[in-house]
Amino acid sequence: MQERALKPKETFKECPDCPEMVVVPAGRFTMGSPASEPGHSPDEAPQHRVTIARPFAVGRFEVTFDDWDGCTADGGCNRYRPSDEGWGRNRRPVINVSWDDAEAYVAWLSAKSGKPYRLLSGAEYEYATRAGTQTAYPWGDTVGTNNANCHSCGSRWDAKQTAPVGSFAANGFGLYDMVGNVREWTEDCYRDNYRGAPADGSAWIEGGNCYNRVVRGGSFLLAPAFLRSASRYWFTTDYRLRYLGFRVARTLAH
Repeated sequence: MQERALKPKETFKECPDCPEMVVVPAGRFTMGSPASEPGHSPDEAPQHRVTIARPFAVGRFEVTFDDWDGCTADGGCNRYRPSDEGWGRNRRPVINVSWDDAEAYVAWLSAKSGKPYRLLSGAEYEYATRAGTQTAYPWGDTVGTNNANCHSCGSRWDAKQTAPVGSFAANGFGLYDMVGNVREWTEDCYRDNYRGAPADGSAWIEGGNCYNRVVRGGSFLLAPAFLRSASRYWFTTDYRLRYLGFRVARTLAH
């Protein structure tokens, strides 16, 4: 694969058990939300400009049970078999995985592929979620009907269980379920505001509470306000929940 020749929205997969990746273009965006946005939280301020200088790759879908089970079958991921809560495995997002578990998966994936896989930074996650929009949600300023899986999103899975990945329309970058379905781990350490946040899209680690890592995207159990592009929360690195998963990113050669 010629990485330098990849164009935005092109997809690739580097091994049978590797997740499908989408190339996300370079660009700039305003991170965070204005106080006037319904559901706004103080940890989404102050708004600030972020520049993503180079394209990078993002998992087209959340990491699935198929992806995870491929890792454990290969002797990775500490051979941990998370519960699917009886909803089924396969193409559903892997759940009941902690930040530590997610880091074990990207370590296995990097070793398997020989490429630099990782979690997304908080800025990368919001940039990839917005996909060129500045509205409250990736599709507009109201949650609408059947755009995602949340508590009162109008989907058949609302507040009951996860949906198979790709059950809703992709966003403008060709990514699925960036909001709704499961909350997703990022690399960032949590802070309660954006004062001093990096402007280059890198993970915000230094000086933060790194036992608390940022999660993004809302979930099937949460109200629409938590699915806003700017919304974020945190959990401790060892936390495992039935609505908590992740997706991967990969730095591309340039």
